[in-house]
Amino acid sequence: MLHRFLFQRIDNSSLIIFRIFFGILVALECYGAIFTGWIKKTLVEPSFTFNFIGLEWLQPLAGNGMYFYFFVMGTLGVCIAIGYKYRFSSIAFFILWSAVYLMQKTSYNNHYYLLVLIALIMCFLPAEKSNSVDAKQNKVIQSNSMHAYVKWIIVAQLFIVYTYASVAKMYGDWLDFGMLKLLMQNKADYYFIGGFLQQHWAHVIMGIFGILFDLLIVPALLYKPTRKVAFFLSLFFHLFNAVVFQIGIFPFLSLAFTVFFFEPETIRKIFFTKKLRYTENKIETPKNKNVLLGILGVYFVIQIFLPLRHHFITDNVLWTEEGHRLSWRMMLRSRRGSIHFRVVNKNTGKETLVKQDNYLTPKQKARVAAYPDFIWQFAQHIKKEYQKKGEEVSVYAINSKISINARPMKAFINPEIDLANTPWNHFEHNDWILTSQLTEE
Repeated sequence: MLHRFLFQRIDNSSLIIFRIFFGILVALECYGAIFTGWIKKTLVEPSFTFNFIGLEWLQPLAGNGMYFYFFVMGTLGVCIAIGYKYRFSSIAFFILWSAVYLMQKTSYNNHYYLLVLIALIMCFLPAEKSNSVDAKQNKVIQSNSMHAYVKWIIVAQLFIVYTYASVAKMYGDWLDFGMLKLLMQNKADYYFIGGFLQQHWAHVIMGIFGILFDLLIVPALLYKPTRKVAFFLSLFFHLFNAVVFQIGIFPFLSLAFTVFFFEPETIRKIFFTKKLRYTENKIETPKNKNVLLGILGVYFVIQIFLPLRHHFITDNVLWTEEGHRLSWRMMLRSRRGSIHFRVVNKNTGKETLVKQDNYLTPKQKARVAAYPDFIWQFAQHIKKEYQKKGEEVSVYAINSKISINARPMKAFINPEIDLANTPWNHFEHNDWILTSQLTEE
């Protein structure tokens, strides 16, 4: 049973068209970052970036280096789409995109993380076997089939993403639709739909639909009687998100995934009218079956348990943010804060208030005020800046207050803790974050 489920040869049309969509979308993402000014605002203008803690050495290239970097990534996307040097192009893109993802958190989006995972998966899939430059140049690799596990890897990854996104929404601020109200407040001036987005009844529909869509869309696409309805609901949902939230390629990447749920004959009729039909459906067990199953097992165990880690960390993740990233907790909170930093020279006792504008862009400054890892990293940066001048200092976060989902501002960081000389705890609660003062859980 398991052998047939995973190792049966099936038509590969869905993988081939997804490769094309994926390549086009990542090319648009990378080229778009150049022309929209995203690179300039996020990677060029800041004097330093807030990367994932422990990777402080991973900083943007100087000068115009990041423009060239993204141009190369975009070109790799084109190569993936046409299937040229596919294996090299997909691996190179994965490495370069992962570096960008880990390099900065100021403009963090969950779909950047999803892109890392899909890019990693695509490195190992036989997506160049048909309708590619590689297949035309080397007929030996040509094939109209793939193992069934290729499809189920993508389906399983999507199921994890959507299920956790749905479950995460089942908390007070989403269920009373207050979070939807906050999300829509700055969209009142949208042409035609701006007024609609401010209505309570619209928030109720969006809130309930968001939970149910995320929870049921993968099963509904898998089940043939509901597949077409699920597809059109998916089309509406993701295009709505594209218009309202303007989140880059993510809605279109989500739609691209739907090709794995349709019959190969349907995909061929739409996209590959000249592609030969695969009809053998034989079972072909790979020689490295045990290694393959072991790797997939480890990967999906990590994917299942990583989003749960915040349950094992003291206090509410909505307050502390500890365990929030990499957990598919999407559009769940709005944070704003205020903070000052006091620097004390360890030798002279001289105290100085940090002028944050001398170090941070406006967007970085907003993140530092509201997120504990940004606060800690900025304290570390200040310490290094003073060390360059030959001074050993302590750095304290004072008057730190945050508001979660428009609640009243509450004290956030212990002002007595020297953050410059306090290590960051990756796996447990950092107790210099004050105990949660959320009035509604």
